[in-house]
Amino acid sequence: MPRPALRLAVELDGDGAHPAAWRRAAHAPGDLLSPRRLARSAAAAENAGFTLVTLDDSILPPSSGADPVGRIGAVERAAFIAASTSVLGVAPVLATTYAEPFHVSSQLSSLDHASAGRAGWVVSVEEDPAAARAWGRPLVEGSAALAREAHDGLRVVRDLWDSWEDDAVIRSVATSRYLDRERLHAIDFTGETYSVKGPSIVPRPPQGRPVVLARQGLVPAGLTDVALVGAATAAETGAAGEAARAAGAPLAFAEIEVALDTPRESARDRIADLERYSPWEERPDRLRYTGSADGLVSLLAELAAQVDGVRLLPLVLDEDLAVLSRLVLPELFVRRLATRPLPGTTLRTSLGLSRPLSRFASGTDTDSATDTAAALVREETR
Repeated sequence: MPRPALRLAVELDGDGAHPAAWRRAAHAPGDLLSPRRLARSAAAAENAGFTLVTLDDSILPPSSGADPVGRIGAVERAAFIAASTSVLGVAPVLATTYAEPFHVSSQLSSLDHASAGRAGWVVSVEEDPAAARAWGRPLVEGSAALAREAHDGLRVVRDLWDSWEDDAVIRSVATSRYLDRERLHAIDFTGETYSVKGPSIVPRPPQGRPVVLARQGLVPAGLTDVALVGAATAAETGAAGEAARAAGAPLAFAEIEVALDTPRESARDRIADLERYSPWEERPDRLRYTGSADGLVSLLAELAAQVDGVRLLPLVLDEDLAVLSRLVLPELFVRRLATRPLPGTTLRTSLGLSRPLSRFASGTDTDSATDTAAALVREETR
């Protein structure tokens, strides 16, 4: 039985995956943070047929050294994109290493309401010690401690989304009640470094839970909807996708950095031009493709047998997104290797994911250690 067609995601943060991508951008440097530029990029991605866009974020500037740039918060940009698009899923990158899970939950719930069910969340961590200083919090150091904070934060956020059952808002004129208190759940969470209490202050999101994406191995696969996988070769990337699903992730997306040939220059010439200013460091958790649009289509056709989707990170957004829109995605759709989202659907529906019941309504336990939700008060015990 053939696998379902690929779902396609693209990263829209900054000017591209290369640190010096801004030097080849099609806009003036001052336009990077303008709403017009963001709206154009989002419209191009939606019109091309992408299912989802992601937006990187950190409390720290996105680069340092010779080419510093700025960024607006990912949630704020996601909300703007949600208002200016109609079918495109939007997933900001948010870390709970130092941020309050209650705030993260409230932001994402609000985004899901504002987008009519098109919100996602890319779970991440803050590894730079400068992030701890910026937040004014004790340093979380080491891979085990970072994973613990990501795991606890994800559990709390998920349970916050579940703390309102779907029919908790009753708007009963006869009894003058807005809420059914029996369907609003306040529960305690106690982790290794903090404890939290209370239900969410935002009604349950339209999707039940916004779509959760996370790098493979960062958090338990069963707590995510999409595992982000990658490796040095296509074969290793495909194997990582199969391993993520075997571990309990419903879907696996391959992360691919792409530098494409354009009508004027080859991909290698474009990279060489940018390498004069800053190196493009390879990451072991991402596949990298350099070459023609046809070659990328062939690579995605190969990966389609082992992964459910891809997240593309273009070398230079203004240049590579145009090639993706004109030459890559149309060919994928013609060959039925990929599918585009349909109007009026939620992001979960577009990804083929079911809408989860609140764990309080279903009586299920999503974590063996303790299932909690939370957060009007956070008691630090670090």
